Amino acid sequence: MKRSRVNEILAEGDRFIRSFGYVLPPFAYWTPAEMKARRSDMDGIINARLGWDITDYGQGKFDELGLFLFTVRNGKVADLAKGKGMLYAEKIMISRKDQISPMHRHNLKAEDIINRGGGKLVLELFAAREDGSIDDQANVEVPVDSVMKKLPAGGLLKLEPGESVTLLPNVWHAFWGEGKDVLIGEVSTVNDDLTDNIFRDPIGRFSDIEEDVEPVHLLVADYDKHLG
Repeated sequence: MKRSRVNEILAEGDRFIRSFGYVLPPFAYWTPAEMKARRSDMDGIINARLGWDITDYGQGKFDELGLFLFTVRNGKVADLAKGKGMLYAEKIMISRKDQISPMHRHNLKAEDIINRGGGKLVLELFAAREDGSIDDQANVEVPVDSVMKKLPAGGLLKLEPGESVTLLPNVWHAFWGEGKDVLIGEVSTVNDDLTDNIFRDPIGRFSDIEEDVEPVHLLVADYDKHLG
């Protein structure tokens, strides 16, 4: 993905988020130069991997296969084993109309996926076998706003604005917007995008960026290269 396209997606996404009255934290708007100047203040942001995240899953077709994310807060994976500390995370995301976030599951993360506005959010769901693979025969049960729903393997759950679903670890899921772009909230246990995304197909979690222009804002995946 070209950096110029990433910059466009950031601007479009920010406008879409603001249209629903959701305002990102101030550090979202720091330029790369400001981040470098404030590097001594940024350990918490960098270590928690907070910030912008635009992915085409390494496939180069963002409009068909991709996701816009901003991680607002996140705890430490090590604290999960202790059972105390900041054990939660929050993201705001945008799933565009008919843009697929591909089939995946998590080993650790439990998450509430919330339709914050726009079109319908459609989730394709599967249960997992004991070895973690997709069970294409078993029903899958999930709480929708705490009311249990049972679907057949590969069933489609459609969330209207305001509705949410709780996905426990190992529930396989893919999702996309129907009718319109969708603003999605995610409230979860600690988020680890480096090791806790298990995809059905052999794809990457992050985009390969072609640096045709300067970044307006750094992505989380840029931190190591630009900030150390």
